[in-house]
Amino acid sequence: MTRRALEFGSAVLLTGLLAGVAGALTVSLLHAVEHLAYHYSYGLLLDGIGASSPVRRALAPAIGGALAGLGWWILRRRSGTPSLSATIAGKKPMQHLPMAADAALQALAVGTGASLGRETAPRQLAAVLSSYGTTWLGRLTSSTLGTLTARDREILLSCAAGAGLGAVYSVPLGGAFFAARVMMGTWHPKVVGTALITSSLAVAVSHPVTHFERDLTWPEPALSYQFTMLALAIAPLAVVIGLAFNRLMVLAGPKPQLTSWVLIPGVALAGLITGICSIYRPELPGNGRSVLVVSVDAHLGLGAAAVLLVLKPLLTALYLRVGAVGGLITPALATGAAGGAVATLALNGLANTHLQLPAVALTCAAGVLAITQRAPAFAALFVWELAHPPIWLLLVFAVAAYASHGIRLLREQSAARAKATEPKPAHEKIREP
Repeated sequence: MTRRALEFGSAVLLTGLLAGVAGALTVSLLHAVEHLAYHYSYGLLLDGIGASSPVRRALAPAIGGALAGLGWWILRRRSGTPSLSATIAGKKPMQHLPMAADAALQALAVGTGASLGRETAPRQLAAVLSSYGTTWLGRLTSSTLGTLTARDREILLSCAAGAGLGAVYSVPLGGAFFAARVMMGTWHPKVVGTALITSSLAVAVSHPVTHFERDLTWPEPALSYQFTMLALAIAPLAVVIGLAFNRLMVLAGPKPQLTSWVLIPGVALAGLITGICSIYRPELPGNGRSVLVVSVDAHLGLGAAAVLLVLKPLLTALYLRVGAVGGLITPALATGAAGGAVATLALNGLANTHLQLPAVALTCAAGVLAITQRAPAFAALFVWELAHPPIWLLLVFAVAAYASHGIRLLREQSAARAKATEPKPAHEKIREP
């Protein structure tokens, strides 16, 4: 037991370090692609797009989409589509090179403007590096230490994926909770402890590349109780937006995954449409961080917020429909923030209220993320760490996330009871002898 514990502890440390490397590599590649695509050298993607010409805005996502589509076509013809969740569950062997190549293609697509999250790429790359690292460690220590079990490897790969997400967004708690609750679905101390260690290490290693600070204006702490009540009031809106987002993504995803040459013109066309839209709303390209930036900085009008609320999920669904792959966490977050912004601006204009746009937008975003990820604790922590607001807003985000989660559970239970009590068709009834 002691030997196996020593090997597992060493593997945990190695996994955290390698996940940090994966996060740093992913962000470095993303920044390089963004700067090349939009010809800028400093600042956010929104800054680069805003300073670009209309022609560059339209063509950069289209060219990037064509190149990514070409790469996915070649990759899927040769090795199929790697599945991280199936690999972690032990249903498929780890495809190291295809999974790493798929991560690089995701970074290419998102960096040139694809409306997809960037968090799947570092999760895959972190899992690949962790698999290499633990295999090397096992060979190095096999003569003196015990061997890792299948359950140990599942925990390590899940925590590597969560740590990769934590590293790329500088959210150690969010990455840990993603691994424990979203990927493993447990509060087991071993899983939670491993997730916290690996995610913290990963964020520390990637810190020089991924860390950024924002000076934001937040409401006064004395208003915390008011915003707590507002979080309860905004939860139904978050549920509607979250369920609609989920439904749209499910309908958009092609089954089975596209493997034909149609990937090339398909992803290019999605990029062209996104690029044309960005001429009028430069917040639309990318993973959704630009929408969060303008929401938190209160640089939105009601019409602009409504346009983002509609177009952001539609563009994400379009990319999924044509065969592209990427994360959905930040697109869902951006959609929720836009929904909160619409509600805030409408109330401020019609009822002459003075609601704080940044806090309400992120509160709605936390509720939407709780619906799409089915993990309210992760949603509240992720939004809070991502935006760096005052500590008391964590309570507000948690109230919104858990209230939204509770409404969804009640809705599902009500639907299940209604289905159980509805009469069966005559041909399905069992006739008594």
